[in-house]
Amino acid sequence: MNKFIWPVRVYHEDTDGTGVVYHTNYLKFMERARTELLRYLGIEQTLLKQEYNLIFVARKFTVEYIKPAFFNDLLDVTVKITKLGKVSLIMEHQVLRNSEILCAGNIKIGVINFTNHQPQILPIKTIEQMRKVC
Repeated sequence: MNKFIWPVRVYHEDTDGTGVVYHTNYLKFMERARTELLRYLGIEQTLLKQEYNLIFVARKFTVEYIKPAFFNDLLDVTVKITKLGKVSLIMEHQVLRNSEILCAGNIKIGVINFTNHQPQILPIKTIEQMRKVC
């Protein structure tokens, strides 16, 4: 498996007054897919914080809005790790409706110490788990 797919249904709360998905909600869909990918890989962010005092933080995000999604659409959000380092990673996302790309984005995620906010190396086990989707 080199990418993870998470289904998302568009609800009224995700749309603006015209019934189109509000642009920032695509970022929320992508965040949910990233979290579920980690959970699927056996990586619980709560445990990483408790055991290693580390957290993931968004460093840079680029997004391209191609076509709109609408109320009640069933979407697939894909996530793939395109670069995996010791203190950061880059993830590629696509939001699709019936295999048609509606939105695409890349996020650079930093790994930091929760207490002092300095870069922190990922545990080897976590890196090995993430390699499954590289």
